[in-house]
Amino acid sequence: MARGDHIFVRRTRYYTHHGIDGGDGTVIHYTGTAATGRRVERSSLESFADDGDVYVRTYRCRLPTEEIISRAESRLGMSGYHLLRNNCEHFATWASTGSAASRQVRSWAVAAPGAVASVTMAQAAGVHMIVLGTVSMSAYALRGVWHRRSRSRTVALPGTSTEPAPPDLA
Repeated sequence: MARGDHIFVRRTRYYTHHGIDGGDGTVIHYTGTAATGRRVERSSLESFADDGDVYVRTYRCRLPTEEIISRAESRLGMSGYHLLRNNCEHFATWASTGSAASRQVRSWAVAAPGAVASVTMAQAAGVHMIVLGTVSMSAYALRGVWHRRSRSRTVALPGTSTEPAPPDLA
């Protein structure tokens, strides 16, 4: 890691936290909670890492180190955090390249429609499919019972016999 690097740490399986390495054992990043308000602040590398492994995001083309630091420091104390439009990854990418972007948000945006569609289909068809499935399985199960009963029970009409007919000898 070096001064001006875009660094990140995996918080859970589903998201990472991003910041800019200050080069002096500090990181400039969004801190705080929804309750206290999130702001861009400078904190220690240890606090940023929170016992996780710190990784460096590499870029093919990034701004010069001093410009990255200058951009990151220009946002110190600012709020305006938004999970989808202005999160810690947007901030670190903007400081590093001049363009705010978030791979996490992009990947969620790609996955979300499929997940929403699946849930919607399950909800829309779920009750109907459960009812239809239950009725059809019941009918199938009862069909066997009705079929066996109709073969084993013969009703004799007046003047007829339930005995099998004798073989034809002619």
